[in-house]
Amino acid sequence: MALIIPIQDQYPSIGQDCFLAENATIVGQVTLGDQCSVWFQAVVRGDVNTITIGHHTNIQDGAIIHGTYQKAATHIGNYVSIGHRAIVHGCTLEDRVLIGMGAIVMDHAVVQTGSLIAAGAVVLENTVVEPYSVYAGIPAKKVKEIGEENAAMIERIANNYIKYSGWYPR
Repeated sequence: MALIIPIQDQYPSIGQDCFLAENATIVGQVTLGDQCSVWFQAVVRGDVNTITIGHHTNIQDGAIIHGTYQKAATHIGNYVSIGHRAIVHGCTLEDRVLIGMGAIVMDHAVVQTGSLIAAGAVVLENTVVEPYSVYAGIPAKKVKEIGEENAAMIERIANNYIKYSGWYPR
């Protein structure tokens, strides 16, 4: 069973039909939508600020979701995939976003709908990622537009994680 810890009477709220890996950690002011998955060694730490996660979102192995005390909450939309060992910190990820493996998204950044952050990219504080585009590099810069059809691809990846989570006992 996942480690679920209240902080100062703030209990995580877990939606329906979610998969929480047995060594995932969810702490404090966290709201997780329906059919989400939090994978092995992932940490969703809402101890210093709120974390709101929409429906059908997956937080893959070793990823860290956090915020900044009295400064930056974290908001994650629907059909979002957060890759292995990524860090999402005090920012907003709109719907149908893919955060690549090992990428970092910093405080007050906004990743708009249908966008992809490449593996290893670093999205600096206050960056606004344009919708339906790919950002890569350190610091992350726009490398191309990907069009609305890629939002369907990103949604398909999120749906695949719903399927994968079904392979595990609840």
